Amino acid sequence: MKISIITVAYNSSATIKDTIESVLAQSYHNIEYIIVDGLSKDNTINIVKEYEPKFCGRMRWISEKDEGLYDGMNKGIRMATGEVVGIINSDDFYHHNNIIAEIANAFEDKNIQSTFADVRFINPDNLNKTVRYYSSKNFSTKHFRFGWIPAHPTFFTYKKYFDEFGYYKTDYNYVADFELLIRFLYKHKLNYKYLPLDVMKMRTGGVSTASLKKNIMLNKERVRACRENGIYTNQLILFLRYFIKIFEFVFTKE
Repeated sequence: MKISIITVAYNSSATIKDTIESVLAQSYHNIEYIIVDGLSKDNTINIVKEYEPKFCGRMRWISEKDEGLYDGMNKGIRMATGEVVGIINSDDFYHHNNIIAEIANAFEDKNIQSTFADVRFINPDNLNKTVRYYSSKNFSTKHFRFGWIPAHPTFFTYKKYFDEFGYYKTDYNYVADFELLIRFLYKHKLNYKYLPLDVMKMRTGGVSTASLKKNIMLNKERVRACRENGIYTNQLILFLRYFIKIFEFVFTKE
C-alpha cells in the first residue's frame, strides 16, 4: 500500500529539515512525499532540492502561489497517487521511525477507513521538552459539539474519500481541519481506529495558543462547522473545552 504524506510550507527553512528527515527516516518505504510550497522567500526550496535525491524518486514538490494553508493541503491531496493520505506540517516531525509502518499495518484491516493517534507539543527552544500531550484515545463523535477533535495531524484516510466527500473548505480561515473531520467522521460516518501511538512532535505556537479574541473567532467558525454538518453547539458549550484542556499540559521529560 502506498501512503502519500503531504507537507505545506511557506518560509519554513528554520524547521522543515526536521520534517523532511523524519519522513526520510521511516522504516516503511512505500511512501510518496509531497511538499507544496507557497513561493517561499527564504531558503525553503533549496532545502527541499537538497533532500529530493535522497528520496530516490519518492518525493514530489511544487512551489507556486496559493490561497493559504488549506488550499495548499488540497493541492497536495490532489497530487497524491497513494491509496492513503496524511499531512505533516512543516514545523512538526515524526517522533519515531516506525510510525508510517504502524499506520500501514492498521489499514491492512479493510474495515478501517481512517486512523488517528496522539501528538506531543514541545518547546521550540528545547525539542526534548514536552509541554503538552494531546491524546485522541477517548475521542468519540459526540465530542465534536464541545470543539474536541482527534489530533488532526495524525489523521490518515483513503484519498478516495476526499474525492467523494470533498476537500478542505478554503472559506474557513482557521478551522477547516475541524470541519473536515466532522464531515468525514460524523456526517459520513467513516469507521475510525485510534492507534495508541505517540506520532509526532509539534512546536508550540500558532492558533492553538492564541489570544482570547482569536479563540472567540475560532469558536465562531467551530459553531458554523458543527451546524453545517448537523451538530448543535454554541460559544458557551465550546468554551467548556478550555477547562478540560489544562489536563493536557505535562511537565515530564522524555
